[in-house]
Amino acid sequence: MRNISDIIEQHLKMILQQSKNGLIEIQRSELADKFQCVPSQINYVISTRFTTEKGYLVESKRGGGGYIRIRKVEILRSKNLYSLLMDMIGDEMSQSQAEDMVGRLQEEEIISHREAQIMRAAISRDVLSFQVQIRDKLRAVIMRAMITQIFMHG
Repeated sequence: MRNISDIIEQHLKMILQQSKNGLIEIQRSELADKFQCVPSQINYVISTRFTTEKGYLVESKRGGGGYIRIRKVEILRSKNLYSLLMDMIGDEMSQSQAEDMVGRLQEEEIISHREAQIMRAAISRDVLSFQVQIRDKLRAVIMRAMITQIFMHG
C-alpha cells in the first residue's frame, strides 16, 4: 500500500499535468484537510519530491492567504541546460540530489535507463565510501564529468 506522501505526490503531479500552463497554486491547509494530514506533511512532500533537480520550481507564500506555487520546468537541450546543470551541481552534491538529477535526465530522455543505472552506481555512497564532506565533493566532480560527456558527445 502506498503511503500518504506517495498519494499526495501523485495528486499534485496529476493536477499539474492537467493545468494548461504547467503551474498550480495550492493552499497547504486545504490540501492537508483533503488528505487528513498535518500541513507539515504537505511541506515534506513538496520539499522532497518537487525539487529543482527533479525539474520543479516551488514558491511559497506564508500567512492567511498563503499558497504554494509549483511549476514544472521544461528542459531544452542546449548549452544553457549544460550550464544550468553545472551550476546545480556546484562544489558538493548529496546522493539524493545527484539521483534526482539523473532521474530527470532519464525522464527527459537525455540519457537511457542503462546510462542512468551506471551513473547511479558511480555516485552511490556505497562506492564513494569516504567521509561525507569528501564524498559529496567527489560526487560533484564525478557528476560534472558525466554531464560533460553527455553534452559534449551525446
